[in-house]
Amino acid sequence: MRKAFIMAALAASVCLLGGCDFFRQLAGRPTSQQIAAKRVLIEQVEAAKRQREDSLKAAEALAREQRRQHIADSLALVDSLRRSTGRVVISSKRVDAGGAQLAYRYYVMIGAFSSPDNAARQAARAESAGYPATRIPFKNGFTAVGICPTNSLTEAYASLKKVSRESFCPADAWIINNE
Repeated sequence: MRKAFIMAALAASVCLLGGCDFFRQLAGRPTSQQIAAKRVLIEQVEAAKRQREDSLKAAEALAREQRRQHIADSLALVDSLRRSTGRVVISSKRVDAGGAQLAYRYYVMIGAFSSPDNAARQAARAESAGYPATRIPFKNGFTAVGICPTNSLTEAYASLKKVSRESFCPADAWIINNE
């Protein structure tokens, strides 16, 4: 009986002193320290994942705001063009097809003249102000003078506003759309 008591006491002391980690280690299972280290690693991975998700959400929000601003700018441009009726002209029905093709889609037109000499003088005034000019023959015999060539309607409209303040620019300047 005494041996049984000693064995029970020894087993109890091993359990109390060694704790669960002793038996976990004997069974090949992770100890509490290994579990704690794994928990820290998992928390770090989850924090990094949350950080990536937050940065993706911020990038998506920025992209949505930029798209919204682009649409708002486009609508503002369209409204401005509507208010300035007759200031954007499509060239396909007016430009002489036998002449050279225009290199850009939009030009700010600063005059149309029945005399090619007058068109040349207007082109010279624009060029002396720093705006390279293009003479565009129309089917009706007129020669127009275009400056600020671009493929962007937004840029063309901004150029029209800028050029309108120049001394050589007439009040009825317009944008031609070379479709």
